[in-house]
Amino acid sequence: MKLAGTTAVNVHLTYCTNIHRGETWDETQAALQRHLPQVKRLVAPGQSMGVGLRLSALASTALATPRELERFKDFLAREDLYVFTINGFPYGPFHGTRVKQDVYQPDWRYPERLAYSNRLADLLASLLPDEPGLEGSVSTVPATFRPIADQPGALQTIADNLLQHAAHLSLLKDKSGRTITLALEPEPMCYLETIEEAARFFEEHLFAASAIERFCCLTGASKSAGEAAVRRHLGLCYDVCHAAVEFESAPQSLQRLARSGIGIFKLQLSAALKVPCVDGRTAERLKRFDDGVYLHQVVERQKDGRLVRLLDIPDALARVRAAQGHEWRVHCHVPVFLDSLPELGTTQDFLRDILTLHRQAAISRHLEVETYTFEVLPEELRRVDVATAVARELAWVLDVLA
Repeated sequence: MKLAGTTAVNVHLTYCTNIHRGETWDETQAALQRHLPQVKRLVAPGQSMGVGLRLSALASTALATPRELERFKDFLAREDLYVFTINGFPYGPFHGTRVKQDVYQPDWRYPERLAYSNRLADLLASLLPDEPGLEGSVSTVPATFRPIADQPGALQTIADNLLQHAAHLSLLKDKSGRTITLALEPEPMCYLETIEEAARFFEEHLFAASAIERFCCLTGASKSAGEAAVRRHLGLCYDVCHAAVEFESAPQSLQRLARSGIGIFKLQLSAALKVPCVDGRTAERLKRFDDGVYLHQVVERQKDGRLVRLLDIPDALARVRAAQGHEWRVHCHVPVFLDSLPELGTTQDFLRDILTLHRQAAISRHLEVETYTFEVLPEELRRVDVATAVARELAWVLDVLA
């Protein structure tokens, strides 16, 4: 939905439909038809509601057929919904099976990721409503899983595929008049993990003179026009959960991105799990969040401030004795309206800080609540239906922003 306010730009709020199970287009469409009207009735009964669409590669191929695309547009118009952002992070299955680090594959080394992202951009350009100044955003994997980045030639291939995608977006803008952006999403244990790492990657691999020259070769643009286009189309998705897990400073991160001219094309509103003081009891409580489906990276802050990064909850539990009295932050998305859990905490305070900064000066035009873990959370956290849970999250965000 479009947010009322005093900022100079239109800001849109939604939730990400990756919370709903669905990999084929038929499954995805059925979930959207069931849940979106319910959520809209609860949070936006008298206005159009934006949609943060999640499409697998399989679903995107089916939706790209003219017949299915027109049917989906009819559904959106009938229900007073509009799509302004797409989650293009998980390429394949995302629910009901072990995902873990496979969620990053195929990463930006592969032509399949490029083709998938191009297709999502084309779909979004077709779905985007005719609102002056409204751009579309697609979030994507943070280049690759960290251990893979050391392989010979990996970063060069990743950067070139991203520049090829930027060229596709530039040509799409010329053809359709629609601006679509790609938002790389830093995440723990990935090549782009912290904001500083992401900024350096953009400076050294995407905004460097050699990268602009490559883009100009792909598009025929002049050097100045080419640099402007790359900066217009390639930026970041700032996931608040990920930043909180990394113990980032929100003001410093935003300043770092501004200095490098890196756009924040999507702000994902999410909260992480927190173990404020590790001991045997809190570790036992944490076990209940080890769902076996998603990767739950853990960052440990020691008493001297040093950070220790662990791949998953079992790796953290294996070092409980060494971590006594330290703080763990866990990449497990929990409902944003929760400020605490029994014997555990959340990073809701960090999310509040981000929303306060956004209220002062818009961080991004696209705000998206993302709590995709709903169906695997402990039972006491999902005693309401998913539409009610989503509506409560959106209402909490609106209240903070107000």
